[in-house]
Amino acid sequence: MNIEQIALDRPGILGCIGRTPLIELSNSIVPATSARIFAKLELANPTGSMKDRMALAMIEEAERSGKLKPGDSVVEYSSGSTGTSLAQVCSVKGYPLRIVTSDAFSDEKLNHMRALGAELILIPSHGGGITKALFTTMIEETRKLSQDKNVYWTDQMNNYDLLVGYRQMARELLDQTNGRIDAFVHGVGTCGSLRGISTELSKAKEGIHVVAVEPAESPVLSGGQPGGHAIEGIGAGFVVHHWNPNLANEIMTVSVREAFDSAKQLSEKEAIFAGPSSGANLVAALRIAARMPPSSVVVTIFCDTGFKYLSTDMYRYA
Repeated sequence: MNIEQIALDRPGILGCIGRTPLIELSNSIVPATSARIFAKLELANPTGSMKDRMALAMIEEAERSGKLKPGDSVVEYSSGSTGTSLAQVCSVKGYPLRIVTSDAFSDEKLNHMRALGAELILIPSHGGGITKALFTTMIEETRKLSQDKNVYWTDQMNNYDLLVGYRQMARELLDQTNGRIDAFVHGVGTCGSLRGISTELSKAKEGIHVVAVEPAESPVLSGGQPGGHAIEGIGAGFVVHHWNPNLANEIMTVSVREAFDSAKQLSEKEAIFAGPSSGANLVAALRIAARMPPSSVVVTIFCDTGFKYLSTDMYRYA
């Protein structure tokens, strides 16, 4: 079954997930002496996030296996994008959804989840920082909720079903580039997307240089100490289950300020309105491209839309 058939099999908004554009960034951002940089515009998904892919995969694979049945409800913890994507899928399919989240994440994300029908359980943060302690508390609260009868916990950090959605993205990238990918650069949150995409790309073409991106303020994959940061969507503060050092040839750290400034530059120079994890990916992609000849191709992902962050320090201009 090809991608187009998959889309036609799903009615309504869920059929719009995936098949997002791949664009080349111009010399207003990428120096002429660097490799070419292409970005997958995952902000074009229905909720404005790449997480639509994983949410759809987790729910539909659970339905196929019988882990999720009519009359059940769904629970998950989320910084917002996964929760919003799950809210979209659960709304269409009729599953009540509770999301454990926090005031550390943008108002736009929280309100978007509510608008799609999710019930939110808010965990207070310490000064708005994204930390290991916050995620640990969110996970434990979700674990308690999952003990109730007829409740399915998607458990994104440990769920292999989500890889189905990201393998599809890898196939799209290979089609859109005709297999010409020399480096793939992407941030690590749950690590589901890096794992699913990089594994599929490496099967198709040997020698792709894979770069994992994490916050400089919480460089746990690089062997450093966890810390608070504000790059929503990456940097959980601990080594996540889906991570394997063999997935990446290189780990690169990007600071919050670099990520914010890069995302704003992307908006001002390319008119692409994206979030902080996209900014972090762009910083790392530019560094990698600078080391490669102009004929090489670097691919990265713009994970979600900047509309999710208008109330945050990133886009607060007043």
